[in-house]
Amino acid sequence: MHKIDIDLVNMTLDVMKYAIDRISVIEPKIGVPQKAEDLKALVGETVTAKGIGGEVAFNLWKEHLVKANVSIDHPRHLAFVPASPTRAAIMFDLVTSASSIHGAYWMEGAGGIFCENEAMKWIVSLTGLPEGAFGVFTSGGTAANLSAIVTAREYWRSLNDKNKSEKGIIITSIGAHSSVKAMAKVVDVDVLLVDTEDKLEADALQSTIDKLTPHQRQRLFAVVGTGGTTNAGIIDDLSGIATICKKEHLWFHIDAAYGGGALAADSVRHLFNGIEKADSITIDPHKWMFSPYDCGAVIYKNPELAKEAHSQQGSYLDIFKDEGAHGFNPSDYQIQLTRRVRGLPLWFSLAMHGTDRYKEAVERGLELAQIAGRLINEKPHVELVRDPSLSCVLYRRIGWKPEDYTHWTYENHKKGFALVTPTKWKKGESFETVSRFCFINPDTTEKDIEMILDSMI
Repeated sequence: MHKIDIDLVNMTLDVMKYAIDRISVIEPKIGVPQKAEDLKALVGETVTAKGIGGEVAFNLWKEHLVKANVSIDHPRHLAFVPASPTRAAIMFDLVTSASSIHGAYWMEGAGGIFCENEAMKWIVSLTGLPEGAFGVFTSGGTAANLSAIVTAREYWRSLNDKNKSEKGIIITSIGAHSSVKAMAKVVDVDVLLVDTEDKLEADALQSTIDKLTPHQRQRLFAVVGTGGTTNAGIIDDLSGIATICKKEHLWFHIDAAYGGGALAADSVRHLFNGIEKADSITIDPHKWMFSPYDCGAVIYKNPELAKEAHSQQGSYLDIFKDEGAHGFNPSDYQIQLTRRVRGLPLWFSLAMHGTDRYKEAVERGLELAQIAGRLINEKPHVELVRDPSLSCVLYRRIGWKPEDYTHWTYENHKKGFALVTPTKWKKGESFETVSRFCFINPDTTEKDIEMILDSMI
């Protein structure tokens, strides 16, 4: 199965034709999931002792299996945080896989890592972090947040031997992404939540710190702010939080996995003031920087602290640290050893189109949110929950109950029309079910938004 024959050549041509068709499609199908037993009935046994052959397997994919996936780049996929990778990035994702590059160490992946680093320089420049700051590409925001908090914890432990036997504490808000709590379980640290789904203000953070017992204060080592909450696009008081973290000698991490792409937009860059004071930042290029899944990033003000926390040791790894292998080793700065050069598609797209085009595409997402806000205000059956923030819009269908939103979501999805899902927003002491748009794809139109809103009548 590792040899080249005419069947492999023909299969390669079929795959390339499929890729060309998918990359150049103007109106993609949104795709609808099916139950596993239904898919099994359609395709039968695919993994067998003798194999079913590439042509048969590929036809099953094209005829049945691919249709059971949601196209993340569909212009009416406005749920969760969708994605809209550029066609250039998708093309180069093929090149990335075909090139068989191990992206952990410079010795094996110098050319690919060089390209990644060129893209990373641009991302770091958007943050305004001081000279010497740098980062690496990860599998996504969870891995980036995890890598940053492990670095913060190890730095905290290095400051005092007593800390080595303590279970650390971090502070964030209830509006922070679920990955913050998820990675805290992995790191085995406690999370204190400031009870606000809106902007985390410096005063609320200081009040939380002031209420800690002396032992809790000893255990506190980091604060996680958010640069664009996933639910509503809210940016915390980054500058105020940074001031408190400096005063209290705490690590300041900013999760800007979703919102970080907006750093490229001149119209909202000022909303992120204070991000340049962070110790570490998470940004997901596979969200608002139009890269294919999976491509996250973690950036450090002082990368050497990350290297001390993450660099792996082993006799068979020594050669990678040898004089003859000098260069940047991405595995030294995050939790993964084995990694693909997932920043390579982003580099190619940036190189092909230039950063000005990226700015324009991000600005379009912001504009679409404002258009949606205007349309909602004009229609009598819907109303805004809050003003649009970044590219997120929360709105309610007047008179609907939670089950109405759920039914509407599934009906629109089954029709292949749109995927817009409900969320919850804190209203007093309870949570209200509302609807939500998140705009990433610059191909989404005003007409798309209007049709979705009118489907709620």
